[in-house]
Amino acid sequence: MIPVARINKKFGAEGEVMLSLYADFPEDFDPAEDALLTEVDGLTVPLYCDRFERRGRTGALVQFADLASERRVEELLGKELFVEELSEEREEDEFYMEDLIGFAVEAVELRTGESIRGTLSDFYDSEANPLFELTLDKRSVLVPAVEEFIAHIDFEGRHIKFILPEGLLEL
Repeated sequence: MIPVARINKKFGAEGEVMLSLYADFPEDFDPAEDALLTEVDGLTVPLYCDRFERRGRTGALVQFADLASERRVEELLGKELFVEELSEEREEDEFYMEDLIGFAVEAVELRTGESIRGTLSDFYDSEANPLFELTLDKRSVLVPAVEEFIAHIDFEGRHIKFILPEGLLEL
């Protein structure tokens, strides 16, 4: 068994918990089919997920099947979770958009070359129209989360440069 996560804290009143995911957490984890394993009183116990929602690269919100009470969930707090085997490693250039929250931003308007600095304050995930929320000059601006607008991402320096079309930064 390979350790892949730890149950950190309760979240909500219906048995949900927040997990800290380790670097070895499998990218192809399918909560509908795969179980996470933990040890209870020296026995390996499978935990199946009714709900599994990634929160960036290192977190997840989970509701385990058959653990809807606070008391049952409290028994698992701090427990480490395991999987049987590792899947293929993730490509080096892959990341989750949520991982960019908190990065410093430089937004440059394409036509004028005007540059505004701020932070990437949120990410709204939607299949139809995923959006970044940028906080620029004390105001929030929603920008489509598309590759065409991202000029450069510096993961070590936590900085993103956007090249945006005319009018997107106007009030």
